[in-house]
Amino acid sequence: MNLITRYLSLHAQEFAGAFGRTLHQPFGSLMTISVIAIALALPSGLKVMVNNARVLSGSWETAVDFTVYLEMSVDDESARTLARNIEARDDVSRVTLVNRTDALADFRAYSGFGEALDVLEENPLPHALVVRPDGGAQGNVAALARELDAMDETALVQLDTEWVERLRSILELARRLVDIATVLLSLAVVVVIGNTIRLEINNRRNEIEVIKLVGGSNGYVRRPFLYLGFCYGLAGGIVAAVTIGVGLSLISYPARSLAQLYDSGYRLVGLSVEQTALLLGSGAVLGWAGAVIATARHLHRIETT
Repeated sequence: MNLITRYLSLHAQEFAGAFGRTLHQPFGSLMTISVIAIALALPSGLKVMVNNARVLSGSWETAVDFTVYLEMSVDDESARTLARNIEARDDVSRVTLVNRTDALADFRAYSGFGEALDVLEENPLPHALVVRPDGGAQGNVAALARELDAMDETALVQLDTEWVERLRSILELARRLVDIATVLLSLAVVVVIGNTIRLEINNRRNEIEVIKLVGGSNGYVRRPFLYLGFCYGLAGGIVAAVTIGVGLSLISYPARSLAQLYDSGYRLVGLSVEQTALLLGSGAVLGWAGAVIATARHLHRIETT
């Protein structure tokens, strides 16, 4: 029991010493931690945004509405009758008639072309039917759209979910690019910490030589540098998590306002507890790995001189 206590006490002292050395060089430590934080926060923040976009696009995916624009010759009563007939179909869940008068009023209110519209002698907009198919199979939706497009009253059918498919493809590409960036920036963190540890070893070269001369083991010499790399990586992960949280809080209100324009109550989702722990753990592991590589290479050189 005493041996375990001494072992833990020794490592605790080494960790405290490594943490203290970061405070003794505040400017250099701050620069190193900032670089590590940026390298960790960039892919993590992008991954959070991609995940939010994927969740939001998933909710849009279920809205397989499409719009049927009628010929200008179709009057109000004919448009209402056509809407009722289409809504009575088994493969249609709901049909919403957008009256040409209401459409013009909305366009006048939101387009900013009110004065130009006053010059027109008649309403240039047709009646439109927003059709929501029953079910949601993409093949059935396309077949229904083609069938309604063949009607004499139809001028144009616009499938409103095609852009969702494009968005999903773009998000999948973005996800893979973020994964690649995560790997590359993780390697960059290892290189940065390794270089920092190399400089620290060179600065303490005389001290290391004295320790080896009096019988200090390789593990004893290496341990402070390993904890130093661990501290740098952990501190970088903490700063990265805080940076992501602050960034999301800054854009949460504009994002919520944008969602409300589309009648959505969606709110941005930040890092979960598990994701935050993974970010901190990744920073610490990368810091430890960078220190292991640096000590294995440069301490050996001191030993052979």
